[in-house]
Amino acid sequence: MTDEQLKQLSATTGQLLLQRRATVTTAESCTGGWIAKVFTDIAGSSAWFERAFITYSNDAKQQMVGVTEGSLQRWGAVSEQVVQEMAAGALKEAKADYAIAVSGIAGPDGGTAEKPVGTVWFAVVSSTGKQRTKSIVFQGDREAVRRQTVAVALQILHDDFLKI
Repeated sequence: MTDEQLKQLSATTGQLLLQRRATVTTAESCTGGWIAKVFTDIAGSSAWFERAFITYSNDAKQQMVGVTEGSLQRWGAVSEQVVQEMAAGALKEAKADYAIAVSGIAGPDGGTAEKPVGTVWFAVVSSTGKQRTKSIVFQGDREAVRRQTVAVALQILHDDFLKI
């Protein structure tokens, strides 16, 4: 997805949030704040974008959004359990209506046989209790993995939570 396409998707998502008088927050690891950047590229996004938690390290995940040490030790930072905790913690801390969390292995190092480079876990949750998690193994270099992660995260919120 190009920068222009990301901007369009962000703007459309923002309009849907604005119509609902709803807010969104992010807890980002492998994207390092890129989702928040795409949201804040839209003029007026302060009406629907609450804040971002850049939880790149395990300590940050624990301190900022309440991920448990047990989950990190048992499943690892790139796991369904951890992104669920990241999203739930971000939602609670930001008092937002929706939260997006991502954690992955963007590469070029860090992959294993079980979790190869390109593996990303996504969680999107709402204050009403709706949640969606998924994992994708992306192809490409670090930039490509991160860009695809941003696009999919926005698409999940847009299509599964906001689109009528």
